[in-house]
Amino acid sequence: MHILSVEPAKKLNLLQNNEYFEGLDEGLLKQVAEHMQLREYERGEALFWEGDPCTGLHIIEQGFVKLYRLSPQGRQYIVRVLQEGDTCNEVPTFDGGTNPVNVEALETTRVWVIHPDILRTLLKKHPEFAQKVIDNFAKNLRGLVRMVSEMAFYQVTHRLARLISEQSPDELSGTPWTQEQLAARLGTVREVVARSLKELERSGAIQLDKRRIAISDPGVLAQWTQPWN
Repeated sequence: MHILSVEPAKKLNLLQNNEYFEGLDEGLLKQVAEHMQLREYERGEALFWEGDPCTGLHIIEQGFVKLYRLSPQGRQYIVRVLQEGDTCNEVPTFDGGTNPVNVEALETTRVWVIHPDILRTLLKKHPEFAQKVIDNFAKNLRGLVRMVSEMAFYQVTHRLARLISEQSPDELSGTPWTQEQLAARLGTVREVVARSLKELERSGAIQLDKRRIAISDPGVLAQWTQPWN
């Protein structure tokens, strides 16, 4: 991990365009800017570990990271993959607890880190900032409810179809996903993902080429995104 030197103006620009801080008084943003730094991580490097003390709110400036947890047997489950503009580690930033997940860079990645103390101070003193925090926590909770519902009501093939349909063409044609990575994101095992990929390919929904996925028929893929197809 490297800490990069950054001009104050760049810090303010980042804050003004982030969902937690946009629209706030410039004086408040300058206070926050004094307690933030830009860090660079190499592929495979951990940003932080589950159970460790929280270092603050993380905002992805460039690159991709994965949030994951490990089962008692050592199996990895990817909670989310984040990209430019996304934030993570909100929960321990605001409740003072330890990190709930592990986070690892999937490529060379730059991340802004804002110290939790300044954010907790803003939360207590400025209702407009507190409302933004509440709004974002509500959005994240809705996302988690959706994830739990999908695991409960959708078979793996349907969940895989939904995951593929949510990716942009650039994401699908970019860095190839391994079956282990797909399994971790779906909360299953590699063998089940392999069968689901073949099932989608046989139906004409997708085409596989050297671990890259191309959508052959969006209509067929859309049918697979529905439960109990």
